[in-house]
Amino acid sequence: MTLHRKGLVLDFGGVLTTPLLPAALAFERRAGLAEGTLLTGLYLNPEGISRTEELERGAIGQPEWNEAAGRLLGLEPDNLMGRIFADLRPEHTVIAAAAAARRAGVKVGILSNSVGLTPWNLYDGYGIDEHYDAVVLSELHGTRKPEPKMFQLVLDRLGLSAEECVFVDDTAQYLPPAAELGFATVLAEDPARTVAALEEALGLTLTGDERNDRL
Repeated sequence: MTLHRKGLVLDFGGVLTTPLLPAALAFERRAGLAEGTLLTGLYLNPEGISRTEELERGAIGQPEWNEAAGRLLGLEPDNLMGRIFADLRPEHTVIAAAAAARRAGVKVGILSNSVGLTPWNLYDGYGIDEHYDAVVLSELHGTRKPEPKMFQLVLDRLGLSAEECVFVDDTAQYLPPAAELGFATVLAEDPARTVAALEEALGLTLTGDERNDRL
C-alpha cells in the first residue's frame, strides 16, 4: 500500500517562479555581457560563492552583495540583484497545484535560500504569508539549504516529520540531503512534470481547477 505524503515543501525561486537561468541570460544580453559571465563571475568564483552564501545566511545584505557582485562583473551595483532577475514571473502551474494541495488538506510550506529583501524583494506580490502554511527564508535564521537545521525549521512550523513531506527544489544538490532526512524529493525542471510527480507523492489530482490561484 502506498503511503501518501501529508506535507509539501517548496523552494521559491525557480519553482514558484519561472526558471532563474533564462532570466540571468536575458540580463546578460541587456547588459552586453558574454553568455556565461554571471556563472563564471559569481557562481564559479570563490569570492562570488562566499558573498552569495553570506547573503543567504543574512550575514550581509543585498546592497553589500550588489557592491561585491558589481565589482566582480564590472557593472554598476545599483539594484544589481533586481536587474539580474527582472524577467522572473510567477510559475502559475506550480502555484495552482500548491493551492489545490492546500485545499485538499496538505500543509504547504516555502523553504528558500533568500537573496535579501531590499532594495529588491523576490517575494513581493506572491502573498506568501497568506497562501502558505509556513515560510522559512534562510537569511532570517542564519542558515541555508542544504543544512539540516534549515529543513527542520520548516518541519517544525508545519508540525510534520520529513517522512510525511515531499520537497521540491530546482537545485539538484539540495535533494540528497533532504532525502537523507526522510523527504520524498522532486527536482523541478518542468512545471508539468513537477506537478505530475506531486500528484503521485500526495495521491491527489492537482490540475484542472485554478480558481483564484493566478497571482
